[in-house]
Amino acid sequence: MSSGSARRWVWWALQIVVAAIVIRLAWSAIARNWGEFRTLQVSITWHPVWIVLAVLSVLASYVTSVEAWRRILAGWGQRLPYWRAVRVWLIAGLGRYIPGKVWTVAGMIVLAQRAGVESWAAGASAFAIQAVAIGTAVAVVAAATPGAESGLRLGAAAVVAAGTIGLLAWDRAAKLVARLVGSTMQVRPLPLMSVAESAALGVVSWIAHGTAFWLLARGLGLPGSLPIATALGVFSLGYVLGLLALFAPGGVGVREVVLIGLLTPALGAGGAVALTVASRILLTLTEVAAPLTVLLLTRETTEVRP
Repeated sequence: MSSGSARRWVWWALQIVVAAIVIRLAWSAIARNWGEFRTLQVSITWHPVWIVLAVLSVLASYVTSVEAWRRILAGWGQRLPYWRAVRVWLIAGLGRYIPGKVWTVAGMIVLAQRAGVESWAAGASAFAIQAVAIGTAVAVVAAATPGAESGLRLGAAAVVAAGTIGLLAWDRAAKLVARLVGSTMQVRPLPLMSVAESAALGVVSWIAHGTAFWLLARGLGLPGSLPIATALGVFSLGYVLGLLALFAPGGVGVREVVLIGLLTPALGAGGAVALTVASRILLTLTEVAAPLTVLLLTRETTEVRP
């Protein structure tokens, strides 16, 4: 067996081991959440069509999120085919179930490099897309549910997002980042047009996610009324605060507290808990099933640069 074949087998085995660990963690989360869901004292009337539409809306958010990342990469002259980007994005996302947000970013960097992205661009884009996600979430929250959260937290999140983008868009800062990662290339700053395109897609992604949240509420037939604008803002707020909770795997705990608190006026305490738990189950299933499906149906290729 050649050394190249041996490395591919080792890499494949490593992916299987990591996937098995993540599946075990995710399954524990699903079982725990499902047990909690079944004990809820709230009237549930299942509407499968709405739930299927919610799943499709979540998948639509993945489609736009991947393209938002590709626009960042394209701004630095990196051409990553869409389906290869989908593979990187979804598999790296499994890292959110391991304590510490570093695993998702680290996985994206490693997998993007194996797909042919320059090392400096892989690292910088992983941070840039997180900044875009946080910044656009803050914008959606401010537009859809003003006053839902104190300005201090949202302002801090917006400053972090803007600061990260500003750092990568500034010529001197971009060159400093390149030196830190050992790149010998003449690195260009991130074009603001790429940031604008990525941000626009980011807003669409949050709208798709929030719409899925609203559709799920209808799929459960919960008592009370949840306006779609409230669903968009509340979900985005809970998600971004979960992202900022560095040591909470997948934002667990932080997101739930935010969602239950803000949903209770519209759905009542029981309905708020039911929708929050059901949303966690739905997202866990899609976040695990989507990358595993990609792993089974696609074959990884490593681009070799001359």
